[in-house]
Amino acid sequence: MNRQVLQLASAYMSVIIGGGFASGQEVLQFFTHFGLWGVAGTLVSGLLFAFLGMQVARIGTQLQAHSHKVVLNAVFGEKLGSLVDLALIFFLFGVGVAMLAGTGSLFREHFDLPLAAGGLFMAVLVSLTLCLNVQRIVDLISAVTPLLLCLVIVLVVYALFRSDTDIAALNALAAQQQDRAAPNWFLGGVLYASFNIAVGFPLLAVLSGGSRNIRNTTRGGVLGGLGLGMLILLLNVGLFANLNQISGAEMPTVLLAKSLNPWLGWLMMVSLCCMIYSTAVGMFFAFSARFADPETPKFRLISVVSSFVGLGLSFAGFTTLVGTVYPLLGYLGIALILGVTVYWWRHRRA
Repeated sequence: MNRQVLQLASAYMSVIIGGGFASGQEVLQFFTHFGLWGVAGTLVSGLLFAFLGMQVARIGTQLQAHSHKVVLNAVFGEKLGSLVDLALIFFLFGVGVAMLAGTGSLFREHFDLPLAAGGLFMAVLVSLTLCLNVQRIVDLISAVTPLLLCLVIVLVVYALFRSDTDIAALNALAAQQQDRAAPNWFLGGVLYASFNIAVGFPLLAVLSGGSRNIRNTTRGGVLGGLGLGMLILLLNVGLFANLNQISGAEMPTVLLAKSLNPWLGWLMMVSLCCMIYSTAVGMFFAFSARFADPETPKFRLISVVSSFVGLGLSFAGFTTLVGTVYPLLGYLGIALILGVTVYWWRHRRA
């Protein structure tokens, strides 16, 4: 498997990981609280991520897309595509702002630093990254995935060995949870994928458009989707095995890691920062690429200005931003899933 396939898969995974995976709260509500059926839900999400990754990468390469709008126009037509584009631009910026706010909260809660310190640190880091060439940007955000994969595997194996509660008791505890994100495990899997594909779609479309090798890009999209499914499955199993210890936690991955080993807890917090960074870079990159070609002075100016405008807006608070932006993003994701599926069905013979 060549470098291009692995890098595209890693970039696709990294952007989604920070926006809808890092804290563990999303996995807890969409999967873990359904007990053993939550495992089936993770499989539904994984298959959707693989299918959508393959199709978006294929369309992006075929059209040599320089921004996500090219792909949206092909999928929805120019009129409807323009409306979806406006919504997506708003949400790209909103998720980027939420990532800056999340860094501020993380620095305040775990490093006892002012809220502004974390946001400023991330805004500067994102701005500097976006001033690099595209290949360096892809290298940096792709580097997060192997770290997370290793950490999640260690966390899950350790958690399974440390768990002393039987499956029946854990299932009963899961059944008592009220904060489920969906009425059933199947819908939970679909909604989780729809919520996250809207985050990963723009960057995947643009990066795929920068290559002429459609075989490599489609393989990268499939591999990234399957990798996301595997990570969700592993984390879900680890959280389920220790559900009695993490119920009510706002950031269950960090709490689980700390409860297993203090050093593992610190490593998870550093990893969380890296995941937030990868998503913030992906969001502001795709947002800026909508208005200017990457690697141009105009692109760099928009990237820096949007990052620092986002910093100012991030003081609204992480919880407020997530509660406002993310639910609406799920509806947009469903529209993208339907649009891409219809496009695939119409062009399947080609």
